[in-house]
Amino acid sequence: MKTSTTLSTNQKKYLRGLAHGLNPMIIIGSQGVTDSLMAELEKTLNHHEILKIKIAAGEREDRKGVIEHITKISRAQLVQSVGKMFVIYRARAKDPQLELPKN
Repeated sequence: MKTSTTLSTNQKKYLRGLAHGLNPMIIIGSQGVTDSLMAELEKTLNHHEILKIKIAAGEREDRKGVIEHITKISRAQLVQSVGKMFVIYRARAKDPQLELPKN
């Protein structure tokens, strides 16, 4: 498992390629980030390691704040953010499924 706190450009490129074909697994609606949403996000992130998330409501600055909050609370790394979609990654602590490129 990679213990670095930041992803390299090549690693982000690899993860973006994996995420391209994914459908959003979490959709954040008008209620925003709730405890139940964070519990579901945590469970899904532990299972999949990489998630595509859609923010259905809010303005650009609001979405930016939501992304920062989610990455901080979940200890995940932001891979990509485009419009209302963003992708996060966090390797499993035990038996990681995805093997990232070395650099």
